[in-house]
Amino acid sequence: MDQVNLKRLAKELNLAISTVSRALSDSYDISEGTKKKVLALAKKLNYQPNPFARSLRNRSSKTIAVILPEIANNYFSVAINGIEEVAQANNYHVLIYITHENLQKEADIVRLLLNGRVDGILMSLSGGPEDTDHLKELQESKVPVVFFDRVSDTIETAKITTNNFESGYLATSHLISRGSQRVAYLTYSGELSIEQQRMKGYMESVSKRGLLFREEFIVCCNRNSAENYEKIKELFSADGRPDGVFASVESLAILAYEVCSELNLRIPEDVKIVGFSNLRTASLLNPALTTITQPAFNMGREAAKALFEALKKPHIKMEDQTIVLRSNLIERRSTAAN
Repeated sequence: MDQVNLKRLAKELNLAISTVSRALSDSYDISEGTKKKVLALAKKLNYQPNPFARSLRNRSSKTIAVILPEIANNYFSVAINGIEEVAQANNYHVLIYITHENLQKEADIVRLLLNGRVDGILMSLSGGPEDTDHLKELQESKVPVVFFDRVSDTIETAKITTNNFESGYLATSHLISRGSQRVAYLTYSGELSIEQQRMKGYMESVSKRGLLFREEFIVCCNRNSAENYEKIKELFSADGRPDGVFASVESLAILAYEVCSELNLRIPEDVKIVGFSNLRTASLLNPALTTITQPAFNMGREAAKALFEALKKPHIKMEDQTIVLRSNLIERRSTAAN
């Protein structure tokens, strides 16, 4: 039996979660007929709102939550430092939750936080098809949420991101300018908006530079490193293999290095590599990795600043805005011209 919550009521009545919430609150903008249907089903299913949670939300917990898809990625480690700087300045504690790229776990964490244990949430979405039901429940609960890096285009709030299209275009154009004629794109999830924008930048550069687009050069990976390794190895072992690689995630750039080592492919003589990465040791790799480096600290800080501005105005709906901070290409030996 499903838990009796706003989502279930909305599903059974074929209504939006926001409509059900406003009907239960006797909002003036909901018709009497709709209110009666909602109240009747709530009574039938013995729906019980959580008054304790509501009372908690009327007080400040002096705590915010940060929901991340992973922690191994150096971007998130640096972003957390920016978040904590702002939180400490406001005398707030920070709770970190990791979804491990699992959408159901993300939804479970969000619903756990609806009990009033935090005043606001900073969030970077997990990969996979976007399901926003749990995010809509969060909005209806009046807990402010700000997205950073991996954002949701369907939720109206503040979003802190980087110039993903331009960065994808820049990385690919850089490889081509250094002599690469067959450039591959390694990605985790084509579902995320940031991945889609980076891919569009890659495809735009390939098109404008007059190179032949090859669908097999776009390699969609997953969270299984062993499987990803084999996919990249197969790509590099084929006839007409790539001579340039743009990895949208730093871990895939590292796997590309490992595959090149096994296949005795030289970097940059045989394959040139650029990776989206905030890896502090990128300059220590052999050869040093050329990176598109995001302003991770500033993105975390700006996201936290937007959240605390919202906490100062609890009765005012957050403005739907996107703040774009530019990433930089840092050229190193992995893309040196032959």
